[in-house]
Amino acid sequence: MRRICLTLPTDRPCAPAIADVAREAAYGARAFGVEVHVLVLDSASAAARAEHRTVVDDLAPAPGVVVHHLDEQAQRVVLRDIAATAAPADAARLLDLLLPAGVSYGACTDRAFLIAETLGCASVHRRDSDSGYQEHAGETVFPIHHELAFLDTVAADAASHVSARRLRPGARDRRVALVGGSFIGEMSVDLDGIRQRDPAAYERILTLTVPDDYPELWRATLAADSFRGGGTTPFSEDRTTLTSVPPTRVDMCNIALSRAVYARVPLPPARDTVGSDYFLLHAVHAAELPGVLHNRHIVNHHTPDRRTDAAFLAYQVRLAKYFLAVPRLHEIHTALAAAGPDLLDEHGRIRTAAVADAVRLGAADPRPQDARRLDTLDAVLRGLDGRWTEAADLLGDRRDHLLAEARTDLADFAFLLDAWPALIRSARARETVSAR
Repeated sequence: MRRICLTLPTDRPCAPAIADVAREAAYGARAFGVEVHVLVLDSASAAARAEHRTVVDDLAPAPGVVVHHLDEQAQRVVLRDIAATAAPADAARLLDLLLPAGVSYGACTDRAFLIAETLGCASVHRRDSDSGYQEHAGETVFPIHHELAFLDTVAADAASHVSARRLRPGARDRRVALVGGSFIGEMSVDLDGIRQRDPAAYERILTLTVPDDYPELWRATLAADSFRGGGTTPFSEDRTTLTSVPPTRVDMCNIALSRAVYARVPLPPARDTVGSDYFLLHAVHAAELPGVLHNRHIVNHHTPDRRTDAAFLAYQVRLAKYFLAVPRLHEIHTALAAAGPDLLDEHGRIRTAAVADAVRLGAADPRPQDARRLDTLDAVLRGLDGRWTEAADLLGDRRDHLLAEARTDLADFAFLLDAWPALIRSARARETVSAR
């Protein structure tokens, strides 16, 4: 029986999301005859973890569904063993990258990839703790429906079951590597307060989401589409497209990846950097691997903890680090796109070393545009007053550190890429972690 991993990483209270993901798992197991391993990676507070534990314990048993609830200590035990076997001399550094002291959107998903390997899973399907599902005609709209229908099928076979086909002929014999949709609801980042207060300031900040060398004709359109997801129209009927999925059309709360992808390339483990978990989408697109884009969009919402002053300031740091990362990541994505299918080995798998080489080039010496980007952000925030000025002060205090991390984060990623094949082999050979 095929095993899959449906994962929910969280660092906040999210009992309803856990219950919802368990319902989706039950649907997937029932409708497709697979074994679904629900993996809750819990970095929340002790009180929230206890609440989550109660939810997991109270879940009604469902045929084909196995639930794993791992706090950071349990995750650390698994990861330490994997790293020690894969690279004894570098195990401590690898463990710090995979389970850092702080928020890392990429690292939490890398942990899911490795633990899914210990479970013998063929794919990882990710959801977020600040999202839910749409309802239509009395039924819940589960993305896993399309994920299980198409992932790992040969593109030529999938072609007769989708609404539209936009795939190069050379990719028809390859297997679908990615299935994804987007979200509706609130913006995926906390910028709406700026938009409501000062539209001009909002537009200026959005320019930081676009690489500096993009033609002016494209910049406004790309900026306007940033963080908007799938729009506002509720689900009414299925629409699926077989294509090389554009990274801007999907969201990491609504994604499924074949192990043929994540067993070759992890996500950047950068701390406190929004958007760092989208790297694989760019790699899959650059290699022209087939994917299916669908419209079973997740409903995004901002949980109460994101409204606090402390969360607000922390998020401004994460946004600043993303704005600094944009030009470097763009260079890497451009290099990968230039390689195209040459990124793949003779078996049609992404060559880990080729990606690592591109990442190392991105970790080059300091660049003048790094400082200019922080200057632009500082000017915008100080023009808004209130807690935005406090955020500008915080970023000013951390300026040198932020500029240094723009380089070291990529160096760390290259290091992880070099070790990734051994980590995957070690995880695959490890005894399965216990359920519940």
